Amino acid sequence: MQSDRIPFSFMRRGFGLALTFAIFVFAGPGRATDNWPDFRGPWGDGHAAAPGDTKVYGVPLHWSETENVKWKTEIPLLGLSSPVVMNGLVWLTTATVDGHDFHVICVDAGTGSIVANEKVFHLDDPEPLLNGSRDNSYATPSAVIEPGRVYVHYGSSGTACLDTDTRKVLWKRGDLPCRHYRGASSSPVLFEDLLILTFDGADLQYLVALDKHTGKTVWKTDRSAKWNDENIEQQMVKDGDWRKAHSTPLIVNVDGKPVICSSGAKAAYGYDPRTGKELWRVDHEGYSAAPRPVFYNGHFIFTTGFSRGAQMWSVKAGGKGVVTDTHVDWKIDSPFPKYSSPILVDDLVYMSLDDTFLACIEAKTGELVWKERAGGRFRACPIYADGRLYFFSLEGVTTVIKPGRKFEVLASNQLANNETNDDPRRGPGFMASPAVVGKALFVRTRHHLYRIESE
Repeated sequence: MQSDRIPFSFMRRGFGLALTFAIFVFAGPGRATDNWPDFRGPWGDGHAAAPGDTKVYGVPLHWSETENVKWKTEIPLLGLSSPVVMNGLVWLTTATVDGHDFHVICVDAGTGSIVANEKVFHLDDPEPLLNGSRDNSYATPSAVIEPGRVYVHYGSSGTACLDTDTRKVLWKRGDLPCRHYRGASSSPVLFEDLLILTFDGADLQYLVALDKHTGKTVWKTDRSAKWNDENIEQQMVKDGDWRKAHSTPLIVNVDGKPVICSSGAKAAYGYDPRTGKELWRVDHEGYSAAPRPVFYNGHFIFTTGFSRGAQMWSVKAGGKGVVTDTHVDWKIDSPFPKYSSPILVDDLVYMSLDDTFLACIEAKTGELVWKERAGGRFRACPIYADGRLYFFSLEGVTTVIKPGRKFEVLASNQLANNETNDDPRRGPGFMASPAVVGKALFVRTRHHLYRIESE
């Protein structure tokens, strides 16, 4: 089985041409990426450099509030979305705490100046976050960007496309229904001429692809999982909690064809991104899965959920219909991340957990290599840059380690240590994942956006 990581954020019609074009635009021969178009970077996997590129570009190892901070900009309102970067501009979303107004922020990457703060949606009666307000926000899904256009998404509250030069809205959609029940989290994905959105709510569960030029619906596919919860009397089941998920899909090339892997409640799925056709499904018992899957040697590795009994699985790509009995390669009960997406480097999967630990497992077998205490709690996704792994905690600490079978900490860097911790569930530090452009890191804390770069 042949497989490739796909720089899907720039895909044009014509799969082979898309791959060539995107690698040229993002990474080019012998240089680091100049853009970070998706919350997990050009290839959707948290890697800062092109596959096979081992050159060191100078991403900082050490920083603090007084060291290697090129600028620091306060971001208004509340948002947990990750920054995306293109052509010298950083884009992120934010919203009022009460969910009435939804904004997109554009920051000059060179100076840190806010060059645009556009209100794109207003709701008189937003869906309440309920107890999700302790962890979530009304601006948690991250934007996705391509030359000339940025796409912002706030779940059922609205989706919009803006011109990156004029900052004007080109189209909007506010008619895609979903009762998110504690807020939306899944980020949009660009593929060829499509903007693909995930809605895994308490009432409705589906993927929908919009024409990225017009915003019109091209296809919509309902989840096919068997819920088997109709006669369970627990309140959270009645509320629809067991049907929810928060994960963002991953698109990869399998045997020359693009495949979406999408982790939902009670099942994970393979879809054709061009048509929305369900290709295969693996059934499980989990719900509220949040991490994006990773892809290794023809296998998708994903978590089944957040709840007791959830697991991490490795599933061979391919097959037709329900392939639970034939394509599951391994399952582990622990460790696995509840919030943060794992990252693959060579043959090892690294992850940051919610209970102060970092862990490493073998991608081929799921066997534990090490699990070590790093301190802090983790929501943001790790990145791999200049041969190092960076992990970002709610407390504002970035732990940098050397990849490998031995746990080796290279640095520990503190930001936001002077912030008032008036939001202990979210912390003053990192819920958003970082962006890497050249030798600079762009990191979003609870209140600020930083550019971290060595002199």
